Amino acid sequence: MIASIIGATGYTGGELLRLLLNHNKVEIGTLTSESYAGKKVSDVHPNLTGLVEQSFVGLEMDKIIDESDIIFAALPHGASNEIISKIYSINENVNLIDLSGDFRFDDLAVYEEWYKIKHTDPELNNKAVFGLPELYKEKIKKAKLIANPGCYPTSAILGSAPLLKNKLVKTDVIVDSKSGVSGAGKKLTANTHFPDANENFSAYGIATHRHSPEIQQEMEKLFANSVNLSFTPHLVPINRGILTTIYMTFNNFMETKDVINLYREFYKDCPFVRVLDEGKFPQTKAVSGSNYCDIGIKSDKRTGRVIAVSAIDNLVKGASGQAVQNMNLMMGFDEKEGLKVVPLYP
Repeated sequence: MIASIIGATGYTGGELLRLLLNHNKVEIGTLTSESYAGKKVSDVHPNLTGLVEQSFVGLEMDKIIDESDIIFAALPHGASNEIISKIYSINENVNLIDLSGDFRFDDLAVYEEWYKIKHTDPELNNKAVFGLPELYKEKIKKAKLIANPGCYPTSAILGSAPLLKNKLVKTDVIVDSKSGVSGAGKKLTANTHFPDANENFSAYGIATHRHSPEIQQEMEKLFANSVNLSFTPHLVPINRGILTTIYMTFNNFMETKDVINLYREFYKDCPFVRVLDEGKFPQTKAVSGSNYCDIGIKSDKRTGRVIAVSAIDNLVKGASGQAVQNMNLMMGFDEKEGLKVVPLYP
């Protein structure tokens, strides 16, 4: 099977290539880049020196559709919407996974409010499936277009889903997340410039981050009710990783061991979710380079709250690894194929 990547020069494009090289069912197809057309892959991704023969090329729609069994779009929001719509206007049977936010929202008015752009293809948006395998595995298997979730939403939704689905907590949810600098992408900004990011720790996008409505949408679908969400992201001076702490208030108090059992039952058929033993909590190093999401739980009798902590690699389970997991489900492969990567530690 041939897999191609539109926009293959960013961090997510590089991670897709790294993971697909370990996939027994996949050959690397067309790799597009408008900025680096004609350049070797190793010129941009030095870790792939001698491993990928192709050079980057400009985007030729008919060619990439004809040559590919599946296409990954690793483009900024807005650009992805336009290009994916053009692809499906040429061939509506293309298998495609979009890593932008353009097809993640059930209500396009919400998308347009938070992303500040007009969505140009509501009909195609209605056909997209939100690509969180732990919740939507059967839908993903039948889909042609997958909207790969954001990194923060993946950590927040997986960390809270069992309690929300079983309606064991109240509607107020607080999500506090910390992300490594690679979450901001390759483009340099003042906040991600080394002297500013190094030895620094800062909150950003308070009450305005565009992942807030994505998290809320999926929490409300699980809860079958409205959720009063507060989400605050932070930038920490590490290359990769997200640590998310979620605070929820019990309807009726549950002991930690009982919540852990609930989570293990909920995720029993999910090979990339690891629910930790009582008294143990996730750390970003323990999932680095892997597709795992680690979750730790603590019930606080004094406050009546439950605290769930989740950790993922933002470039893998938060982006490219999840995209490969979705591809496996779409194409009928073993869900774990190409993703049996042991986390790097320390």
